[in-house]
Amino acid sequence: MCWLERFSLVMRSNFTLLCERFEDPQRMLHQLLIDMDEELETVRHNVAEALADEIQLRKQMDAARQEAEQWLTRAKSAIDRHDDESAKAALDQKLRATERADELTKEYEKQQEQTRKLRDAVRNLEDKIRQARQRRTLLLARMARADSTRRINSALDRAQGTSAFAEFHRMETRVDRAEALAEAYDRLDGRDPDAEELKRQFDEQHRSENLRKELESLRQQGPVDAQAK
Repeated sequence: MCWLERFSLVMRSNFTLLCERFEDPQRMLHQLLIDMDEELETVRHNVAEALADEIQLRKQMDAARQEAEQWLTRAKSAIDRHDDESAKAALDQKLRATERADELTKEYEKQQEQTRKLRDAVRNLEDKIRQARQRRTLLLARMARADSTRRINSALDRAQGTSAFAEFHRMETRVDRAEALAEAYDRLDGRDPDAEELKRQFDEQHRSENLRKELESLRQQGPVDAQAK
């Protein structure tokens, strides 16, 4: 059935396709649900047509059986009147009506089966549409979350490449590199930064010791006025 194929095509529209091909997934989901409702209305119309055919067949079948009963009653009346010719003609009409009723019964049963299948299809479509409506909110939430995650990741990527923190880190790395290169050249020139630092410390201690001795010597000499006397 073409309407089943179209409905299956609509139902196969998935989340990835919506995100990639449509700028407004919410509007697209809304349109898909409208399309589903239209497909459902088409199927319901087909069911109504099939049900109308079933009702007509049942009426025709009942009418044929009633006609057969009427001809049987007429045949009995003719027998009661000893009118064999009329009885025979009535029985012939009764048989014809019975055969017609049997044929209509077969068609009626086939139509009942077709109507049952169409009704099952309607219930199936109604269930699918109900599920689609329930899943629409979830799909929109998933799409919003995915879009939010994408925008956050994009912002983080930009921040990592251009932010002040990133620039500070790069400056810090360049300073560390410059210091390491300076130390490397000192070592190539025969200078040991550790030894020079140790010598500087010893010189500082020697200077401090000389200052202490000078101060102690001045204290021992006493006041300037006392020396003059």
